[in-house]
Amino acid sequence: MAATTPDYTAQLRVHMERVGLPSFQALSTAARVSRTQIRHLRQGQLQKMTVETLVKLSECLQISWFELVNEFMAASPKNAAQHEACAPSVPTPESFQALRQEYDRLQGQLTTQADQLEQEFQRQTIQTLESLLLQWPTAAYAAQQNPQAPAVRLLPLLRPLDQLLQAWGIEAIAPVGSEVEYDPKLHQLMDGQAAIGDRVRVRYTGYRQGLTLLYRAKVSPISGSD
Repeated sequence: MAATTPDYTAQLRVHMERVGLPSFQALSTAARVSRTQIRHLRQGQLQKMTVETLVKLSECLQISWFELVNEFMAASPKNAAQHEACAPSVPTPESFQALRQEYDRLQGQLTTQADQLEQEFQRQTIQTLESLLLQWPTAAYAAQQNPQAPAVRLLPLLRPLDQLLQAWGIEAIAPVGSEVEYDPKLHQLMDGQAAIGDRVRVRYTGYRQGLTLLYRAKVSPISGSD
């Protein structure tokens, strides 16, 4: 008589419902593992799964790697013999430290990948909004000099952009219209000449993100008549 394939679907659904995952496809997408790997888990076939896959599933289901392995390989009396033959053994105290280190390594790897994706998203967004980022502070400054100008009414619409830049740690080098000491590392002359430390006026603001310079501010020398 053929051995009965264990079925841990009910246990898996309990964990899925607890984290708000309505289907196996949703679990597959959230954990970034294939449906085949989820089927292996439902059937207790952990020997067909990699440690990385188990770590991804455990994080998605918000349980520890050890708890996931222990629960989904725990055979019932009916199929205990089958599990003893095919399921991976429970980590011993001697091997658990190595498994924990592997878990920490993979968790760090996933965190690094998430940070890299976030940085790439920010970079692409900044490039897309480059013209707006560089032009609108100057336009806003001009509008503020004439409160009766129709453009003044548009300024509140740009507050979400300010909030986005603040959330990403992006700050303006200097406000448009301000006088600053010329620093070629931070400022780009639009006309004339200036030595380091000379007073210049900011005409187009620049941006930096932490220690990274995104755009230099565009400036003009201040003549004696200014």
